[in-house]
Amino acid sequence: MEIGVPKEIKDQEYRVGLSPDSVAVLTSKGHQVTVEAAAGVGSGFTDAEYVQAGAAIASDPKEIWTQDMVVKVKEPLPAEYDFLPFPKILFTYLHLAANRVLTETLIQSGTTAIAYETVTDNQGQFPLLTPMSIIAGRLSVQFGARYLERQQGGRGVLLGGCPGVKAGNVVILGGGIVGTEAAKMAVGLGATVTIFDINVERLRYLETLFGSRVNLLYSTAPAIATAVPQADLLIGSVLIPGRRPPTLVNQSLVATMNPGSVIIDVAVDQGGCIETIRPTSHTQPTYIESGVLHYGVPNMPGAVPWTATQALNNSTLPYVLKLAGQGKAALDTDPGLAQGLNVDNHALTYTAVKDTFPDLA
Repeated sequence: MEIGVPKEIKDQEYRVGLSPDSVAVLTSKGHQVTVEAAAGVGSGFTDAEYVQAGAAIASDPKEIWTQDMVVKVKEPLPAEYDFLPFPKILFTYLHLAANRVLTETLIQSGTTAIAYETVTDNQGQFPLLTPMSIIAGRLSVQFGARYLERQQGGRGVLLGGCPGVKAGNVVILGGGIVGTEAAKMAVGLGATVTIFDINVERLRYLETLFGSRVNLLYSTAPAIATAVPQADLLIGSVLIPGRRPPTLVNQSLVATMNPGSVIIDVAVDQGGCIETIRPTSHTQPTYIESGVLHYGVPNMPGAVPWTATQALNNSTLPYVLKLAGQGKAALDTDPGLAQGLNVDNHALTYTAVKDTFPDLA
């Protein structure tokens, strides 16, 4: 199969769909890979490394997008929409529930769009979402600690506190992978940490990880309303595959937080679970609303591309190999990969997205 790897054009998105090591595996099996010039530079990979791995280098994006399959990281942006009719298969993160225009464009294009975030494994987990969730969860606290600094617009709280001064208070909405990794980082810094979740079994599991170091609370509106005003750092980490998460914190509750507190909603690429969150960018990552600093960058792992690209490739490569070897027939032989199919033959195929946009189904 002919495979194209474009350079990402989202603001300060330095990840790349395939690393040179992944390209070498594909070319060793007879597949042809064309990489856009400088696509891997931000992740620390030179064009020469791709050539050594067996890839061709192209400077014209159209040459990339006219390959049989395009493998990338983030969803296509409007500047790429004219390319969408060309590839037979598009394999990337899509997050369609938060993007009606892209959904309509993919339907019109006729391409087969497979979303990393809805591919499942034999246990019903999301193997291509997991590595980036781990990174985003860890970054949420790393960035949160930074933006709590007064010079960054925060209220000047050190999350770990110091002798004689209480530690900062971190509240995490959702105890999945993102929330768990955020809690690990926050506990490591010495913060006071609370996790909310509606899954009691998950809360029991988290107790085996954290013991009494983390407050583990069943998620109800009154409980959240009590905790949020005390939060120095509020992290949204609610995942409902293929759907927008519910709003757990409304604008009036945000207004009860201390001025200079920080909100980071990792689920912003699916719409977010905090009413006042909106997508930002690495160039302009924050804004103030109700006196609270909000961080809404939807591609957080793009800040650490050397790590993130390799972690993503470790998970995506087996699926890329299946698609390259079998084409769309791979969807028939791998039910988990078939769960990644969001758009095919001018139609929505993923139930959660169809529920979000019933008029497009």
